[in-house]
Amino acid sequence: MRTTLLILSALLLPLPAHAADWPIWGRTHARNMTSPDTNLPSTFDPGKTKPNSEEIDLATTKNIKWVAKLGSQSYGNPTVGGGKIFVGTNNDSPRDPNIKGDHGILLCFDANTGKFLWQFVSAKLAAGKNCDAENVGICSSPALENDRAYLVTNRCEVVALNTKDGSPIWRFDMRNELGVFPHQMTASSPLLVGDRLYVTTSNGRDWTFKHTPSPNAPALICLDKDTGKLLGQESSGISSRTFICNWSSPALARANNTDILVFGGGDGFLYAFDPLPTPQATLKELWRFDCNPPSRKTLDAKALRYGHPKGPSEIIATPVFANSRITIATGQNPEKGDGAGALSCIDPVTGKALWSDDQIGRSLSTAAVTDNLLFIADYSGRVRCLDDQTGKLHWTHDTESVLWSSPVVADNKLYIGNESGTLTILSATKDLKLLAQISFSAPIYSSTVIANRTLYISTSTHLYAIGNP
Repeated sequence: MRTTLLILSALLLPLPAHAADWPIWGRTHARNMTSPDTNLPSTFDPGKTKPNSEEIDLATTKNIKWVAKLGSQSYGNPTVGGGKIFVGTNNDSPRDPNIKGDHGILLCFDANTGKFLWQFVSAKLAAGKNCDAENVGICSSPALENDRAYLVTNRCEVVALNTKDGSPIWRFDMRNELGVFPHQMTASSPLLVGDRLYVTTSNGRDWTFKHTPSPNAPALICLDKDTGKLLGQESSGISSRTFICNWSSPALARANNTDILVFGGGDGFLYAFDPLPTPQATLKELWRFDCNPPSRKTLDAKALRYGHPKGPSEIIATPVFANSRITIATGQNPEKGDGAGALSCIDPVTGKALWSDDQIGRSLSTAAVTDNLLFIADYSGRVRCLDDQTGKLHWTHDTESVLWSSPVVADNKLYIGNESGTLTILSATKDLKLLAQISFSAPIYSSTVIANRTLYISTSTHLYAIGNP
């Protein structure tokens, strides 16, 4: 009887809030930049470096669990799964003295302690900076499943790695197999759906910015996750219309209780595909939506070309599926600077706009949607909160520096870092409320990742694990 009462008492206790991994870019197939985690910090101190060293003195930190040194440039967003965290960087802080010079590096750490476990090394392409920019490293977030990590390297390869030691299981070379010509860098966060792996190829223009060497190469492909075999590719002609490159990652949405694959093209269109390849190895197009409004194409009856501050843009951000709708913003290569952008909310069934906002600037950021609030950032440094149903603007907050990263929402807080190294924490509510601004010693280009009640923030040089005691 006493045992029964103890069990019943335990069942009546309040359950702890759910904590989760972050195994792919955007945490789930929908790519919505939110997490169910709670008890997350709104104040912490990243600390100072030790004299004549790049090592962070943990005695000077607050609410910091651990800090790991990365290279000198880190653009890839971390992913967390199976007690490990993975992040791309360069080789400017070598872990292996035998690996010298410029390489793409994927580092693996113990997510709880920060202990270095292993690294995967990818040599630079012989084509040089036009295809594989110097010291940029690996920009892609790996997708994790069981004991495998699926990664797109700086060499325009898709690799499956054993998460125990980083050893390759298979490789698919998109340059050799498909004739892909990446512009400056190959960047894609793979999408896992069942036995299939979807990857953006980063096919684009050459160093002249005028010529596309492989206009018939696909912008999006599907591989067998177990073998790396090519199962399908888009044949919508995206590469022939691409402004500069294809860097947006695919997402999964639902339309009439059916999965659809959505992809932001380098030509400024959002595409929907049937995720099941045809017998002819084609990803069948379901619809496409032009994310550039007419005002981005003409001005005073004159055609606006790509590169004009008020002209059209490609899609670099990842589409988000939330509240039965798709949200996507347009943007350009950061080297092009700021300019006019567009934010669209699209019906996944019809492929038509539910509403659009042409007041936003060019954006590299993926949206975060919680309840009926939509949070999005633009390159100029502004974070915007809109009504997800109508597009009505609730507020704008200027972080006062360039934003590459995406807003991430959890525990009623919004986290976003900028190029000045400032992490801004806002209340994720209809009313604007600044909770904190925390300064790091290096730029923040990647987005905050939240897993198992821990914030993982990657600056250009360090990876921080942050959490309440």
